[in-house]
Amino acid sequence: MIKILVAVICILMVWIFKNADGSTERRKGEPGAEAHPWVDEDLKDSTDVHQEEAEADEWQESEEEVEHIPFSHSRYPEKEMVKRSQEFYELLNKRRSVRFISNEQVPMEVIDNVIKAAGTAPSGAHTEPWTFVVVKDPDVKHKIREIIEEEEEINYLKRMGPRWVTDLKKFRTNWIKEYLDTAPVLILIFKQVHGFSANGKKKIHYYNEISVSISCGILLAALQNAGLVTVTTTPLNCGPRLRVLLNRPTNEKLLMLLPVGYPSEDAMVPNLTRKTLDQIMVTV
Repeated sequence: MIKILVAVICILMVWIFKNADGSTERRKGEPGAEAHPWVDEDLKDSTDVHQEEAEADEWQESEEEVEHIPFSHSRYPEKEMVKRSQEFYELLNKRRSVRFISNEQVPMEVIDNVIKAAGTAPSGAHTEPWTFVVVKDPDVKHKIREIIEEEEEINYLKRMGPRWVTDLKKFRTNWIKEYLDTAPVLILIFKQVHGFSANGKKKIHYYNEISVSISCGILLAALQNAGLVTVTTTPLNCGPRLRVLLNRPTNEKLLMLLPVGYPSEDAMVPNLTRKTLDQIMVTV
C-alpha cells in the first residue's frame, strides 16, 4: 500500500512540474494566449523592451528646457458647437474603406497638408515618433505591390488561418492588391521605436505605437475632409523588405500603408452599418 502511495505521489509531482514549465513557456510568449503565427513583429510596441534591454549609457537623458506660454483657445457658442460637431460626425460617417482607386493624379499640396495635420497628433513626451513616406514613382509602387502580394498569398494560404480568412470573405478581399499600382499616391507610415539625439545616443520614444496610431486616425480624417479615399492596410510580414526598399533606418518599423486617391467610377463597398451610440458609449 505504501509503495502504491509513493508511486502516486511521484506521478503527481512530475505532472505538477511539467505544467509549471508549460506555464513558464506560455508567459514568455503572448500574455494570456497562445502565440499566433500571423502576429507581425513590426506591429509590436517595443518601448519597454528597448528601455529594459539597452545599456544605460546608450540612451540620452533629457535635459531640455521648454518655455511655457499662454494657451490660445477659440470658444464657440453652444449652438455652434453642436452644429460643428454634428457636421464633423456626418463627414466622417461617410468615410469608407475603398479598394477601387482611380489613377487620376491628386494635388501634392493636399497630401502635404493632410500629413501636416497628422503630424499634429499628441505623442509620448512629444517625441513625434512617426515618418510618412509618400511614394508616387510607378516603378517603386509596383515593387511595393510585388512584395506585398508575395507575402499576402502566404498570409491567406498559411499564416492567417481559416478563421481570419473566413471573416474576410464578406469583404471579397484576397492577396491581389491592384490599388497599389493604380492609386496615385501611397503613404507608408513608419513608427520610430527610438530616435537619436545630436550626440548619437538613442532617444526613447514612449508609447511609439499608440502615438503613431493616433496620428494615423487624424490622417484618415484629414483625407476624408479633403475628398480623397483610402483603405487602411497593415502588410503582414512585409515591413523589413519595404523598409529596405524605401531606404529607411532600422529604428523605423512599418505600421500602416494607405493607398490614396479618388474613387474609381466603378468603386463598390460592402453595405455595412456602424454600431449605435448606446453600443459604444458608457456614461458614468
